[in-house]
Amino acid sequence: MQNQACIFNIQKFSIHDGPGIRTVIFFKGCPLRCYWCSNPESQSGVPERMWNQQKKQETTVGNYQTVDEIVDEVMKDEPFYIESNGGVTFSGGEVLFQAKFATQLAKILHHKGIHITCETTGFANQDVFNSFIANIDLLYFDVKHYNAEKHKAGIGVDNILILKNLQYALANHSNLIVRIPIIPDFNDSLKDATQFAQLFQLMGVKKIELLPFHQFGEKKYQSLKRDYQMANIPQLHTEDLLEHQAIFHEAGIKCFLR
Repeated sequence: MQNQACIFNIQKFSIHDGPGIRTVIFFKGCPLRCYWCSNPESQSGVPERMWNQQKKQETTVGNYQTVDEIVDEVMKDEPFYIESNGGVTFSGGEVLFQAKFATQLAKILHHKGIHITCETTGFANQDVFNSFIANIDLLYFDVKHYNAEKHKAGIGVDNILILKNLQYALANHSNLIVRIPIIPDFNDSLKDATQFAQLFQLMGVKKIELLPFHQFGEKKYQSLKRDYQMANIPQLHTEDLLEHQAIFHEAGIKCFLR
């Protein structure tokens, strides 16, 4: 049993990461290296130093917490979850980078009647993934690219395992939404949307959400003293993706824009 996990934030009263009022637990560590990542502080699986502009000093990002500590913290807001039909959301990084701990935590919260949403890249051992999602009520499953080679070139790993886990989730989980971050010069063309739609038709995907590229994480790279490959790239907006949305609708796939 994994007794502790490295957590870099617990955000309360969130209304954008699942239904109702939620507490979002951000797990540190991710096996992918998306060059546009808006949470670069989440990539390393251990605490690290980061410049804090408000405090004008370096601070530590991430600390080790036990299951009991996290359960005690999130249950403080149980009345808000009940009143709003909310709950707890697991995010990251990649939750399954610390899979044993995340599965243990999900089981305990599920037993307490807490609605659990998870945001995942789907890049995990298949048995681990299957065991974990059994305790998840709503699954947001990110798919970055339909092509294995382009996926590996942009992210560092191919999409074969990810799509296998997505296929399992589609067959065994009733509440799943696929999300695509739309990234300039990576997967943002209308041809890309058509290829995604064809793939999802074959797999039986019913609902997707398109996430337009933004620059919210740009300053974090400076704070971590890392290069940012997307510097000066214009942000995308909802209206930029209306034609993409139409392609998915024509394919019989419900498509939402964030």
